[in-house]
Parts: sequence; structure tokens; C-alpha cells
Amino acid sequence: MAEVEEQSGSWIRTAKDLAAGAAGGIAQVLLDIVKVRLQTTTTHPSALSCASSILTHEGPLAFYKGTLTPLIGIGACVSVQFGAFHYARRLFEESNAQHYSSPTLSYSQYYLSGAFAGVTNSVLSAPIEHVRIRLQTQPHGAGRLYSGPLDCIRKLSAHEGVFRGLYRGQTVTVYREATAYGTWFLTYEYLMNRDVARNNYKREDISTLKVATYGGIAGEALWIASYPFDVIKSKMQSDGFGEGKRYKNMRACFAQTWRIEGFRGFWKGIGPTLLRAMPVSAGTFAVAELVMRAMG
Repeated sequence: MAEVEEQSGSWIRTAKDLAAGAAGGIAQVLLDIVKVRLQTTTTHPSALSCASSILTHEGPLAFYKGTLTPLIGIGACVSVQFGAFHYARRLFEESNAQHYSSPTLSYSQYYLSGAFAGVTNSVLSAPIEHVRIRLQTQPHGAGRLYSGPLDCIRKLSAHEGVFRGLYRGQTVTVYREATAYGTWFLTYEYLMNRDVARNNYKREDISTLKVATYGGIAGEALWIASYPFDVIKSKMQSDGFGEGKRYKNMRACFAQTWRIEGFRGFWKGIGPTLLRAMPVSAGTFAVAELVMRAMG
């Protein structure tokens, strides 16, 4: 009976983690097209020039290109991130309680829990972001290649199959997600724990403003830690097929980027990314924390 209750409690905790993550992930999308265009072309010298060009030649709705797919998937992705992170965290807590005097995680364990969440999330994020990037980088007007997300999925899968077509860039996505979410959760938990220790109160007593601030800082750390992987992912997922293919694999893409663009090539588009990262990440953690507190 006790075992059944324990399993039931575990499922309830997992459901809460998933719900909190989903609620926290609804706000992410705009400025992304500027980042992707800067990463995948050499046409624009700056983010402002890129945004101005998109507005002039494609109109204001162009900033929403490819947003339907991530808008549909973002709740699921963030839900998986939080659910997987807390699942790994609880495993570490149980192990620590058995082998050490305290179940409290070390910061390396927080990082590994976040990395696990990122790898788990990559199964969803790789195809979702591939479709978004294709829609954002395709020619404007009559020359466009895809009529929408479903048409894009169908054509990508037809080229080289689901795994080599739709899931192109999966390997670099795993590297990016592990690095990004390991850093994201580690930074957030470190700041929250330091606040609790400094002020000698419970985690639940930390104000929403502080939670949002720590979440925003974590968002900046996430992108700084993982951005070169994101650049390579965007290049691979906007690359052609067949004779038009420039990058054989992730290593070749890294090598060509370094040879042609140098160090700066791995950081193109970082400006609008960091501009968006703080409010988005702040909102994600603030909402997730509030939902977790409300659900007990």
C-alpha cells in the first residue's frame, strides 16, 4: 500500500512539473527570424539592418514567419524541460540521501539534471526548429518553397526520410540542448539557493520579482554558453539537399564557418538573441515557480 501511494505521489509530482513548465513556456518567439537570418547569411551587417530589410521587403507579418510551429510546440517543449529536470533532480536526491548525509544536490548534479532535460527535449526541439528555420529562410513571394508547416514537414521527410531529412542537425541540437539547459537550470538554482542562504528564509518566500530576475540572468547564461552550437544548427538546417548541400556533417560545418567567417561567425545574431532571452526566460521561470507554489 505504501509503495502504491509513493508511486502515485511520484506521478503527481511529475504532472505538476510538466504543468508548471508548460505554463511557463508560452511567451517565446519574436526576433527569432532576425537571429536566424544573421546566422545563415552574410547579407546584413547588423541586427538593425536585417530587421529593416525584412520590414521593407517582406512586410511586418514576415517577423511571424515560422512561428506557428514553435507556438504549438513551445508549451510541450518547456513542459518536457521542466519535467525531465525535476525527474533527474529527484533521482539525484534519492541517491544522495542513501549515500550521503543530505539529499541536497551538488551544482554539478544540477548541471547534469539540466543537461538530461536538454537531451530529452531535443527529440521535440530538433524537428520543430528545423521547420521554423526553413520557413524563415525560404525566398519571399512566388519563389517560396513551402506553403506552411505541414507542407514543409512533408517535403523535408520526402528528401532523405524522417531521420536524415526532418531530423537534420539532431546531433548538434543534442550538444546545444545539453549545454544550454545544463547552464540554464544550474544558474537559476544557484541564484535561488544563494538567496535562501543569504536571507535565511524558505524558497517559497522569494519574491516573484527576484524569481523573474534570476530567471532572466539564467536565460542570458543559457545563450552565451550554447550559442556557437545554435549557429551551426541553423546553418545545417537551412542547408540545401543533394548537389546544393554545403555541409556534410556538424564537423564540416564548424570547419567551414571558422575558415570563412572566423571567431565572429559563431556569434552572429547574438545581440537580438540576448535582447529576447532575458524577458522570455524571466517569464518562464516566474510563471513556472508560481504554478508550482499554487499546486503545492
